[in-house]
Order: sequence, then structure tokens, then C-alpha cells
Amino acid sequence: MTAKRFPVESGHILMFARSIGDANQIYYDAEYAKKTEPGTIIAPPTFVQASAQFDPDYFLRPKIGEPWFGSGKEPTGIKRQPGGGGGGGGGGGGLHAEQHYEYHRHPRVGDVLTATVKPGKTWEKEGKRSGKLVFSESITEYRDQNGELVVTARGVGVRTERPVDQK
Repeated sequence: MTAKRFPVESGHILMFARSIGDANQIYYDAEYAKKTEPGTIIAPPTFVQASAQFDPDYFLRPKIGEPWFGSGKEPTGIKRQPGGGGGGGGGGGGLHAEQHYEYHRHPRVGDVLTATVKPGKTWEKEGKRSGKLVFSESITEYRDQNGELVVTARGVGVRTERPVDQK
């Protein structure tokens, strides 16, 4: 899930880079960044995933006034994503299996990205302990304020036909 409108701001880039432990100056030092190939501060790889924090309906984001599922105010555990997409469904469980990013250019400070999500391929494989494994892709295209394609993200979810047999 992603926000429909995602402003790329220098503070967000800095905090994201710190949170992933990447101290590259191109993520925070404008003078340094001017001397690099992009010529400006850019966002680190996977940064567009943070767009979920701008989506008020993102299923893992706490709702104002409601306890977060990891807050201790209610039992912790997996919070299922409505409608599947790697979050469960069928008789078994689901999970996020892969994430791929194709960069058409670097996201940079001042961009206002919009995300368009569309389904990708679906395929099946026979599992050894849970029956059929159903894989499905979700393609998210991030475009800037001029409509230029900046990043294409491809996520793969997998769900099982039934719960895993316990041995």
C-alpha cells in the first residue's frame, strides 16, 4: 500500500538514511551532493517504500486513538492485510516474499511522487507441506510532479493453500 501523493523532503531522506544505517553524504549534505553525478541530494534505495507512512489507510499504520497492535494494549501477532496480496487468505497464510526496484532516475528533494498500483503476474507452485503456493505480483509506479516515471517497485506475495503441516 502506498500514498497517492508522497512529497520527498530532505528531512525524510536524512531520517530514512539514518534508520537504515547509511551515512553516505549524498543523502544529507547539499554541498557534497552538488559535486556528485546527480548534482543534488537524492533518496536512498528503497526510500519509496516509506510512502506507506503517508497513506492514512495503510494496514500496518496505527490509527489515531486506537492502540497499535504492538503497543502492549492488545495481544501482539500478525495483523492480516485485507484482501490478500501476501497478507493471507485461503486456508493457509501469506507473506511478502520479494521486493524489486527499478530506478529510472533518483528520487530527489522537491519531488512530489504519485503512486499507481496495478496487479502483475500470478503463478503457482506445489508446496511440500502446505499444498499449492500461489504467488502474485503487485507493481507500483512512482511518477514525479511532471508525470515522469521515477521508480517501478515490484512486490511478490505468496500464500499457501492450507496451513503448513506440522511434523
